[in-house]
Amino acid sequence: MTKSIWVLVDNRIGSKHQAEGIANYLDTKEFEITQIPLEYTKLAGLPNFIRGKSLLGVSTTSRKKISAPYPDIVLSSSRRTAPVARYIKKCNPNTQLIQLGHIGRTGLKEFTYIFTPEHDKNKMHAPNIHYTIGCAHFVTKEKLAEAKEKWTAKFSQYPHPITSVIIGGSIKGKPFTIENATALAEGVCKLKEKEGGSLLITTSRRTGTKAEEAIMKYLNRYPNYAYLWGSKDENPYLGFLACADDLIVTGDSVSMCSEATATEKKLRIFTGKNWLTPKHLRFVESLYNSGYAQDLLSEQEIKQTNKPLNTALDIAKVIEKM
Repeated sequence: MTKSIWVLVDNRIGSKHQAEGIANYLDTKEFEITQIPLEYTKLAGLPNFIRGKSLLGVSTTSRKKISAPYPDIVLSSSRRTAPVARYIKKCNPNTQLIQLGHIGRTGLKEFTYIFTPEHDKNKMHAPNIHYTIGCAHFVTKEKLAEAKEKWTAKFSQYPHPITSVIIGGSIKGKPFTIENATALAEGVCKLKEKEGGSLLITTSRRTGTKAEEAIMKYLNRYPNYAYLWGSKDENPYLGFLACADDLIVTGDSVSMCSEATATEKKLRIFTGKNWLTPKHLRFVESLYNSGYAQDLLSEQEIKQTNKPLNTALDIAKVIEKM
């Protein structure tokens, strides 16, 4: 008998990609998967212990999508979607809940499984909390193969080795300084002076104009294709992952680093100074220790595993056994 799954997603791209990544691996013969996009009101910013198991903070339009018949399983992809999942279980106690990421202690026992990265391990322990290296992501071998076929001709003029440089930026309370932007650029230059080749460069909203300008001042000395924040061109992100020979990613995004491991290519991470939180640093260290990546600025070369980090597949297998 086919099981029904509702995947609760919102406007947080990282969380959305995590949920979509897991859904990609679920057998459609066994599961009927419905994505429920949620929009919020200002009340969604309230703590979860106040929102409880309710639709408080959910827009009127989104509320209309949440009605009987309720699903067998709900996959909630962020802290803000957790109260909605709990509301569904209140309406139908037989619904099983799966949460991606920590939700605090509110309603903890109502979830069958909570999957969260091991760099959050010091927050709490419970039998239904399962810790993973990195997070689930949407990058699969099939998506990379499609992207390579699509973008290879576009990047054919650039000499090998091609290094993709994927740049995030400021995180909560931690700006991406010019000092760190310059250190990143210098690290990339040092690698290119040694190995030659070209660059595929992308920045994000969080990079900031001044930091972006400082980086490009250095990197424009090498052949490059740059997709900078605000560009109206088609986003080549998957093409950058698929067509590069190796990758450099800033350590501020668990999602970006986890996605980069799916390529099975050499991955170097930039952590900067007085920038990343202890949580981010623990995550990056776990990638180093497991052989998935190495420090961009370190002189020490490590043998990488070249195995994809596929947390989404691991979680999908757990769901299929439920």
